[in-house]
Amino acid sequence: MVDVAIVAYRHWELTQSCLEHLRRQSIAHRVIVCDNGCDQGTSERLREGYPEATIVRNERNLRNQVACNAAVAAGREEIVVVLNNDIDARPDFLERLAAPFAANSRLGSVAPLLLRPGEEQIDSAGLAADRTLSAFARLKGRPPGEAQGEEPVLAGPDAAAAAYRRVAWVQVGGMEESSFGYMTDFDIALRLRAAGWETALAPDAIAVHVGSATYGHRSAQQRRMAGFGRAHLMRRYNVLRSPMAPRALATEAVVVAGDILLSRDAAALAGRIAGWRAAADCARLPWPPPQALDARIGFIDSLRLRRDIYLRPSSP
Repeated sequence: MVDVAIVAYRHWELTQSCLEHLRRQSIAHRVIVCDNGCDQGTSERLREGYPEATIVRNERNLRNQVACNAAVAAGREEIVVVLNNDIDARPDFLERLAAPFAANSRLGSVAPLLLRPGEEQIDSAGLAADRTLSAFARLKGRPPGEAQGEEPVLAGPDAAAAAYRRVAWVQVGGMEESSFGYMTDFDIALRLRAAGWETALAPDAIAVHVGSATYGHRSAQQRRMAGFGRAHLMRRYNVLRSPMAPRALATEAVVVAGDILLSRDAAALAGRIAGWRAAADCARLPWPPPQALDARIGFIDSLRLRRDIYLRPSSP
């Protein structure tokens, strides 16, 4: 038995598809849906069509990670799976995603293999990160057959679909609520690794991720929130006081300049300024262990991975 925590805000057709796929799962599970202040009758539709689901209702729309924490807190099982509402899971998804926990008591999180619609390309196989704490969707755009490889290093799961051991989740405090939706999955991955928990990929736990359903691919809002999350994380982990500060500054300068040229607005820059300011009063966090980062991702590699975000659809 596992808990499945889903945050729903509008896009009922996505939530409905996600729940229909969960109904076909091969193991027992409990679905918890947080209606995150939606004004389109989500709770009523859930009660009518999915009476087996537990509903957590927010009267107003809150930050995604706040809603996610509320959904997780409403459960009780040892393993909790966090899903975006735009995930369509294969029937054995939950079974295969939960299986690795039984073999390793120090396993705090497991990443599934997320595919793009059509199932010909990987959307993510967890997250990878360079030494400036820049995170990337691991193996994004590659054929599904490459998911078995050990490179790049897995930092942790992408919160579009992720499994956590509840005791590990509780120990680190769940999702960070002072930031916005972007980078919070990477942040909890780093905190889990710093606390001594291990992570793993379950390449046979497969689901399709529609992607960018909430904010729209490369919209100004999406880019602003991504910038907010990046700067917020950089300040909390003291990236600019680390030996990687020159490289981090150079990377951010190139990324922001490129965004301004391509998008013809300053959304990415404005988001970074807001995120940096918002993190001023937040507690500083310890640098993650070396095994959580991939030292082989160099400066040019990092820029190439950032470029790929513009050329390929991104996940919220």
